[in-house]
Amino acid sequence: MDINQLSKKIENKLLNDSSIKNVKIIDNTYKHLKHNSHQKGKFHIKLEINSDILKKTNRIKSNKVIYKILSEELKTDIHSLQISFI
Repeated sequence: MDINQLSKKIENKLLNDSSIKNVKIIDNTYKHLKHNSHQKGKFHIKLEINSDILKKTNRIKSNKVIYKILSEELKTDIHSLQISFI
């Protein structure tokens, strides 16, 4: 899967959650290409999520919501995930 396919899949999954208004997906993989732990085909993703509900929720709980939604992608396509709520 390439980054465009993965981004679209992530966006669709997250926007299916009624509490999420918008999501910006940033590919930071290029920053990690020379790391020893870099795995080809696994991406370093930063999410900027617009959600009033998740922004007001405890950080651990709100991250768990996102991790649950993206559980499949975290196993197969995402090496690291950075989440911010705006």
